[in-house]
Amino acid sequence: MLNFALSLDMASSSSLLSEEQFLCSICLDVFTEPVTTSCGHNFCMACITKYWDSRDLYQCPLCKETLYRQPELRVNTTLREVVENFKKMRGRGKDESPPKPGKSLFCRTDQTCVCQFCTEADHKTHDIVSIEEECGERKAQLAKTEAEVLKRSNSQSQTAYRSSLLWCAQLKKSQVELVKVIEERQKAVERQVEGLIKDLEQEITELKRRSTDLKQLSHTEDHLHLLQNYPSLVYKHPPTKNMSEISVHSALCVGTVRRAVSQLEETLNKEMEKLPEVKLKRIQQYAVDVTLDPDTAHHKLILSEDGKQVRHGDMELNLPDIPKRFDQHCIVLGKDGFSSGKFYYEVIVKGKTRWTLGVARESIDRKGQITLTPEDGLCVVYRRNVNVYKASNSPPVLLSLRKNPQKVGVFVDYEEGLISFYDVEARSHIYSYTGYTFTEKLFPFFGPSEKDENSAPLIISHVNHTG
Repeated sequence: MLNFALSLDMASSSSLLSEEQFLCSICLDVFTEPVTTSCGHNFCMACITKYWDSRDLYQCPLCKETLYRQPELRVNTTLREVVENFKKMRGRGKDESPPKPGKSLFCRTDQTCVCQFCTEADHKTHDIVSIEEECGERKAQLAKTEAEVLKRSNSQSQTAYRSSLLWCAQLKKSQVELVKVIEERQKAVERQVEGLIKDLEQEITELKRRSTDLKQLSHTEDHLHLLQNYPSLVYKHPPTKNMSEISVHSALCVGTVRRAVSQLEETLNKEMEKLPEVKLKRIQQYAVDVTLDPDTAHHKLILSEDGKQVRHGDMELNLPDIPKRFDQHCIVLGKDGFSSGKFYYEVIVKGKTRWTLGVARESIDRKGQITLTPEDGLCVVYRRNVNVYKASNSPPVLLSLRKNPQKVGVFVDYEEGLISFYDVEARSHIYSYTGYTFTEKLFPFFGPSEKDENSAPLIISHVNHTG
């Protein structure tokens, strides 16, 4: 503790060490329980507390710096000791003798200040190491995320390539953009860390300089010089960063990248859903076991014993003319109808030059001539002649197919009013009827057409779900 054993004449001769330096700017009296605000100004604890209690904002009465919340004030013990010594010095008479020559005005408390500067410098150095370590961890995390992006997008690229070169190219472009985002985030982290380290190094340099100056001052015998420089070294701390409130903000960056990857996956999956081969694979899970209904078969049609095949015969069969049977067209329906949900089945048409497939309403006319239109209860696709394929819409739609289908898939979504046809082996879409409202049962519809060179049967095929 400072032993202010100077004479009153010495104190009064120092313009830098006057009573004004120890006065509270609020009560205008010598400090009582002095506290120091974050802006570096000193006040009596009771004075500044009462000042803040009477106002809406927490401001410094001198510099008007605004604080967003009332800080926890603690007595500046070193300043309190200086004030107490000043009071003692002020109360002494002129006859009191000054300190003995050669005796330092520093005590053990002041030596502690030197150690505190050194300790704080060591803490700042430790902060630099911690930040560098955290930066390394963040960079490793970003690198891991980048590897994850590449792995996931490359896996998707393989699927996209098998389906669409266009989507493969789009995925690669998105991949490049994501990697670019990761690299930009990493550079931002590095710039942030460089700035923090630069600031800390400047603080360390200033703390070491003050420590050195204070050590030199502790050995001086020039008491006036000591009193003039001691307050500026001890009480006027340079602004320093609170490292507990500082972190390397890259976790949010990683989260942003992960969300971007998830959004990319979601978008890709939605678009992949539109691809015929992906769509077909998903709807095959609605496969049903279809069996032909002999009671609906035209008398020239021959059905297999298991009800899975139908072909046109040479002669008319002697069959009872019941209401369910078609008498003018070579048609047969499936035994079971569907009035809700989704169903799917596949039919082999290999070797046939003419055929008709689709679904029919339960109320379709079974007697006399009928037209292949939705209005008459039929939604079908048919082949005629060599390479003529049509959908029986109103008017009929001519279909352009790359090659002749060998197996046709028929899918119905009753609630959505959707009927779709697929080339199973080519895994491509043929045609869809959309926007219908169904109110009665729908039955699978089969028309093998006339024999001539078209003797091959229509065969209801087992659905391969892993195709």
